[in-house]
Amino acid sequence: MNKTNILAVALFLASAVCATHAADKRYPVAYVKKIEITEPSIRSAWERKDFLDCDDVVLTEDDVLYALRHMRRVSKKSYYSEDTERTGCLGGARVFFKNGKAITIGIEPSGRINTFELNAKLEPAGRPETYYECGPCASRKMALLKDALNRADERRLRRLEAEGQIPPGQAEPRLKALRESREPKPSKN
Repeated sequence: MNKTNILAVALFLASAVCATHAADKRYPVAYVKKIEITEPSIRSAWERKDFLDCDDVVLTEDDVLYALRHMRRVSKKSYYSEDTERTGCLGGARVFFKNGKAITIGIEPSGRINTFELNAKLEPAGRPETYYECGPCASRKMALLKDALNRADERRLRRLEAEGQIPPGQAEPRLKALRESREPKPSKN
C-alpha cells in the first residue's frame, strides 16, 4: 500500500470516528436562543436512593448546552437496552433555537437523553422521539455528583447500622473506604 492510500484510509477512519461522536447537527449550540428548565429534578419508578437521591440531581442550563454539544444519536432499541445504566433520575428542559425550532429534552445523569420537536403551541410536532447517549455528559455529571453519591452511601450505611445489619461503629470506616474508592488513582508515570 503506498503512502497516498495509507493517508486516505487514515483520513477516512478519523472522519468516521469524529462523525460517530459528533453532536446532532439539527440542534447546534450556536443557534440556541433560550433554555427553559421545565423539570429540574424528577424521579422515575426505579429511583434507588441508596445509589443516588434525585433531590441531589438538578438539571442546569450548562448541562443542557453540554449535552447538545456531545450527545450521540442511538437507536430506540439501544436506548431501552437492559444493559443501559439508569439512575432513576431525570431533568427536563425546552430549548428554543434562533431558527424558530423548539425541542423538549430529557437528560439523565447517566447520559441517556431523549428529545422531541415542538410546534408553535409547544406541543409535540408529530415527529418521532429521538434517542441519544452522551458518555462525556455522564462522566461530567457523575463527577459533579460525587458528594451526592457520598451522602447516599452515608444514609445507607447509617440505616444498616441502625437496623443492626452491620456491626456498631462499622458505618464510618466503610464510608471512608467507599469515598476513597471514588477518588482518582495517581498515575505511576
